[in-house]
Amino acid sequence: MFRNIKNYFNRKNLKDEKFAFLFDENTHKDEFVVFDCETTGLNPKEAELLSIGAVKIKDNRILTSQKFHIFVKPTKEIDSESIKIHHIRHCDLENAIEPRIAIEQFINFIGSTPLIGYYLEFDVKMINKYLKPMIGITLPNEQIEISGVYFDKKIGLIPQGNVDLRFDSILKDLKLPLFGKHSALNDSIMTALIYLKLIKGEIK
Repeated sequence: MFRNIKNYFNRKNLKDEKFAFLFDENTHKDEFVVFDCETTGLNPKEAELLSIGAVKIKDNRILTSQKFHIFVKPTKEIDSESIKIHHIRHCDLENAIEPRIAIEQFINFIGSTPLIGYYLEFDVKMINKYLKPMIGITLPNEQIEISGVYFDKKIGLIPQGNVDLRFDSILKDLKLPLFGKHSALNDSIMTALIYLKLIKGEIK
């Protein structure tokens, strides 16, 4: 109910009706978008987007044919300390696109579909940092935090109540593969695998 009220006022701030589809009722209850961002830092107020990766889940299957991965052009050259965080090199950004175009492509990809992510709040803040100045709103999509889903499933199985929520630890616990290179797309696919295993109840 709170989300509906928030979206009611959010909708009033929409500057361009071309993007009204973001507020459409989600009629596909078995469809989700898992996404991740790579950025220049960990402070949303100062960091810039460098890449966005996403993949769709439908009928409990990851649709690898419907994936999204783009590099975003930063306003200034990335430094060596920043590269240690996101592992994106200067050569990776040679064909990067302008943030406004990247955000528009992303919201066209996700539509009104619910979003899933690992520490999703940060990624949503990064998207909203660009989206709100563009069209006046923040992402209205339902959001599912995968670490929260994992915690809720795991807490009853651990007597001491200490749940390791690190991404790599969750993958290991669920016996899922850790892809060689962390990237926005790879992390999205791994998060999708975690979600599917959790909803199937395959956790001990």
